[in-house]
Amino acid sequence: MKRLLPILLAFVSSLSAAEKPNVLLICVDDLKPVLGCYGDQLAKTPNLDRLAARGMRFDLAYCNQAVCAASRNNLLLGSRSTSLGIYDLGTNFRKAVPDAVTLPQYFMKNGYRAEAVGKILHTGHGNVDDTASWSVPTVIPKVIEYLDPKDSANGQLTREEAFFTNQKLGEIGKLPRGNAWESMEVSDEGYSDGRTATEIIKRLQAAKERKDTPFFIGCGFVKPHLPFCAPQKYWDLFDPSKFQLATNQKPPEDAPPYAGKRGGEISNFEPVKPNGDVDDELARKLIHGYYAATSYMDAQLGRVIEELDRLDLSKNTIIVLWGDHGWHLGDHGIWTKHTNYEQANHIPLFIIAPGMKPGSTKQLAETVDIYPTLTELAGLPKPEVPQPIDGLSLVPVLKDPSVRIRDCATHAFPRGEGRIGRAIRTERYRLVEWKKPGTPSDDADFELYDYQTDPTETRNLAKSQPEVVKELRAMLARQPEAEPNPTSRRK
Repeated sequence: MKRLLPILLAFVSSLSAAEKPNVLLICVDDLKPVLGCYGDQLAKTPNLDRLAARGMRFDLAYCNQAVCAASRNNLLLGSRSTSLGIYDLGTNFRKAVPDAVTLPQYFMKNGYRAEAVGKILHTGHGNVDDTASWSVPTVIPKVIEYLDPKDSANGQLTREEAFFTNQKLGEIGKLPRGNAWESMEVSDEGYSDGRTATEIIKRLQAAKERKDTPFFIGCGFVKPHLPFCAPQKYWDLFDPSKFQLATNQKPPEDAPPYAGKRGGEISNFEPVKPNGDVDDELARKLIHGYYAATSYMDAQLGRVIEELDRLDLSKNTIIVLWGDHGWHLGDHGIWTKHTNYEQANHIPLFIIAPGMKPGSTKQLAETVDIYPTLTELAGLPKPEVPQPIDGLSLVPVLKDPSVRIRDCATHAFPRGEGRIGRAIRTERYRLVEWKKPGTPSDDADFELYDYQTDPTETRNLAKSQPEVVKELRAMLARQPEAEPNPTSRRK
C-alpha cells in the first residue's frame, strides 16, 4: 500500500482542470440554525432549505469559538483557537503561525485559482485580510452600512463602523452609536450582500470560461450580522406578533458569574441602553430584524446557486455552507455571541459534493473539520502544513451518515483574569472547564449541562452529577492544554 500511495497522489495531481472539482465556500456571518431545514417554523429560508436538501446537513455542528475572527481562523487554518492561542478580534493569525498555509492557499498550491468576495477572514478591530490566501485581492464588504443618514447619527462615523474599517480604534467610546436596524424600500443591491451576490455571479461566469483552471471561490455574506439592515420586503415577510421571547432569560443557576456576558457589541447600537439592557418590546424588534436579515441573505444565496446551476457548474462543484458561530437572541438575558453556551456555538453546516447522497446526520462536527474534508473531497494530498490540523475529515460521514468519527465536539472562550473556558459537547451533554492555561484541572470551575433534560441550560449540574463530570473530564483531557494568547506571551 505504501508503494501505491505515491502513484495515487501523482495520478490525482495529474487530473485535468475539467476533472478536478471546483469549490464554492459560502460563509455567513452570525448565522445560527434558525432555518426551515433545521425545523424553525417562523424562518423564511427557502434557498437555504433547498441547498441543504442537496447534500448532507449536519444537525450537531459547532464552531470552535463564538467570535468572528477566531472562528474564521479555525475555518481557514483547520486549527482550534486553543492551538493557536488567538481568541480575540485584532490579532492576525500569522502572529501565531507566520508560515501557515490557509485552506485556499493549499488549493492554490494544487493548481486552483482562489478568490473571495465578501467576508471570509475577519477585517476590522485592527485585523486585516490575508493577501497570501488568494490569487487576486479580496472584495471586502461593508459590514456596517446604513442608507438613511438618520440611522447613523446623521451620517457620522459610528462605533461599529469604525471597528470594521479600522478607524479611530482608540476612540470608539467617543463615537456615536448607529441604529440596530434599518428597513428601506430599496433593491437587494442597496446593501452589501446583494452586491456580493452580483460579484460572485460575475466570478462564476468568468470561471466557466477559464476551463483550464479549477476554482476555489469564497462567498462571504455579512447578514444577519448587526445592524439588521435589509430591504423592507424582507421585514414584511413576518408577522411581528408571532415572535416569542426566549423562555429562559436568566443565567444558569450555579454557573460561574463570569461565564455569561452583558452588554458588549449590542451596546454599540441605538436604541439599546448603554448597559446592554433590552426590554420586551425592543427584544421582539431585534428578533424580527434577525429573521428579516436572514431572509435577505437567503435570497442572495439563491441568486448565486441559481447561476451556478445555470452555468452547469454544480455537477462538478463542492459546496459548503457554514455559519461562523451562533447568536443569543435574549436567552440567558444575552444578545450576540461570545459565550460557551449552546446558542452561541451551534452552527448550520451543509456539505454538497458530487457523487455523495443527500441526507442529515447527528455526527458531531467542528469548524476545523472543513479543511481536511475539502482537501479529501477534492482528491488533494493530505495537508502537511506548519499549523496543526485539528480537524477530522467528514468524508466517511458524507458516505454514510450513521458513521461516527468522534464522540464530542470542542470549543472554547476566554474570560477575564486569563481564564480559558474549554468545552466539549457530546450528543447529550456539555462540560466547560474554566481555568488559566497551565494550572491544575482540579482547581478549575466546571459547568455541566444536560440537553436531554434541560435544553435551555437553566442549571449547572456539575456539583450534582460528579460521575458525569468525571467521564467528560477524561474526554477533555485527550485534548491539548489551551495556548495563551501570543500577545500575552510577549509580556
